[in-house]
Amino acid sequence: MTETHEISSGRLRATIQTQGGEIIAFSDADGPLLWHGGPEWPRHAPVLFPIVGRVADDTLLHEGRSYRLTQHGFARDSLFSWVERGPSRAVLELRESEATLAIYPFRFALQMIYELADGVLSVTTRVTNPGDRTLICGVGAHPAFLWPLAPGVPKERHRLTFPQPEPGPGLGVDGGLLSPAIPLPFAGSELDLNEGLFANDAIVIPNVANEAVRFAALDEAGREVRAMTVSWEGYKDLGIWSKPTGAPFLCIEPWFSMASPVGWQGEFAEKPGVLKLAPGASRDFVWRATPHFVPMAAPA
Repeated sequence: MTETHEISSGRLRATIQTQGGEIIAFSDADGPLLWHGGPEWPRHAPVLFPIVGRVADDTLLHEGRSYRLTQHGFARDSLFSWVERGPSRAVLELRESEATLAIYPFRFALQMIYELADGVLSVTTRVTNPGDRTLICGVGAHPAFLWPLAPGVPKERHRLTFPQPEPGPGLGVDGGLLSPAIPLPFAGSELDLNEGLFANDAIVIPNVANEAVRFAALDEAGREVRAMTVSWEGYKDLGIWSKPTGAPFLCIEPWFSMASPVGWQGEFAEKPGVLKLAPGASRDFVWRATPHFVPMAAPA
């Protein structure tokens, strides 16, 4: 049975649920920031584990055996258990079971740590290997933020700005798998947003040069009317996505590992970019969302 828990701190509020270990609401004093779910896409910020994207034919190969593992793995559809429920912090955990071992032959402990403090939402994915052999996996975040971010601002008057340019190249997406390198659609460090950017699925940036991006809604004069920064630690790749058919959200997705390349069908341990954790080892992956207070512009 799904349970929820609300945390708060200052201007910020968030709600987390046991189903998928997922944050399902995040807002500041100016209103919601996270996609609320709907017919366009029922999720909010799914946890991607033990793969990011797809493996060829939805088949994981390990030590000569085949396991059926579908896109983004099973964590987002699993029921997590509470470890901690406090006023500004919540921790959930998922561990292997007979059901997971049938499709993914590794022991694991996956904790989701949500915290609000000093005007920042921090989300930590902690992966631990409790087994006696190497744990092989991918880890990803998939938060969907409202787009438009501010009511009444057209989607085309939104921008992503990186601290420094992303040199690229990016990677294309073909049937959920990675296709050959393509140029990134940035003008220097900026990406002016429009729905057409996602006609061929996500913008995929392997080995992303930056560790943060600012998402802003702009008025007709190009001034910010609402903005937030999404930053990350531990992740090495980035996806930017919205529905190719158009939807009122934008996903900013830090990843460690990506989908399999088109035509690649090898052992999971040899998959490009996977995480390998030694027995007893643990590793944290963090993303943060920092809403910015934007004062109203003085009348002309």
